[in-house]
Amino acid sequence: MRLLGRVGSPQTAVAVLTAITGVYMGLVVFGNLTDYETNRAFVQHVFAMDTTFQSPNTMYRAITNQTVVTVAYVLIIAWEALTALVLLAGLVAWLRGQAVARRLSAAGWVMQVLLFGGGFIAIGGEWFQMWQSKDWNGLTAAFQNFVVAAVGLILVHVSTKD
Repeated sequence: MRLLGRVGSPQTAVAVLTAITGVYMGLVVFGNLTDYETNRAFVQHVFAMDTTFQSPNTMYRAITNQTVVTVAYVLIIAWEALTALVLLAGLVAWLRGQAVARRLSAAGWVMQVLLFGGGFIAIGGEWFQMWQSKDWNGLTAAFQNFVVAAVGLILVHVSTKD
C-alpha cells in the first residue's frame, strides 16, 4: 500500500487508471456474459453487414456463418477477460510496490488497444463497414476505449520508471 502515501504522484495516477480500466474491462465481460444474446447480436450484425449501404463492392466481406460469429464473440469475451485480469494484476502490483506493475499495466493497455483499435475500429469499423450502420455502430465506444488505453500507455512510459 505504498501508493496511498503518494496521492498525486505519477505512479499513483497510473495505478488509478490501471484500476479503473481493469474494473471497466471486468464489467464489460460481466455484461457480455449476463446479456450474451444482445451483445452477440451486435457481433452478428456487424459481421453480416446487413445494416450497411449494401455496396456490391464490399458485401463479399460479410460473414453470416453462425459458428464463425459465435467463435469470434467467445474469443472477444476471452480477450476482454484476459485484459481485465492483466490490468487488475497490474493494480495489485502497484499497490505492493512491485517493479512488474509498469509492465503489467502496459501489457493490459496494449491488449485493450489491440481489441478496440485493431478489432473494433479497424476490422469492425472499416473491413465490415460498421461506420455505415445507424443501428450497429460501436465506433464511438471503441474509440473511447482506445483513447483511454493509449493515454495509459503514454502515462506509464513517460511517468514511471522500472
